[in-house]
Amino acid sequence: MLAGWLYLAGFESSDYQATPGKLALGIKVSDLEERPVGLGRATGRHFGKILSTVVLFIGFIIAGMTEKKQALHDIMAGCLVINK
Repeated sequence: MLAGWLYLAGFESSDYQATPGKLALGIKVSDLEERPVGLGRATGRHFGKILSTVVLFIGFIIAGMTEKKQALHDIMAGCLVINK
């Protein structure tokens, strides 16, 4: 769990704004103004994914229903996943 947090939050709060997989897909994580996120916000987003998975992954499913295509953990952390 510690390694997963360090990997995800570390890469998403870096200058890359994305993990290697996200970079390969051409997407990055930003705040609502499309600025880089800090380690605190990336950490909140990471642990918010626990809530997104609790009830049948409904937190991920709502991404298809929101205007900015945000999953529950993105809404909670004030983040966007955007195409570069």
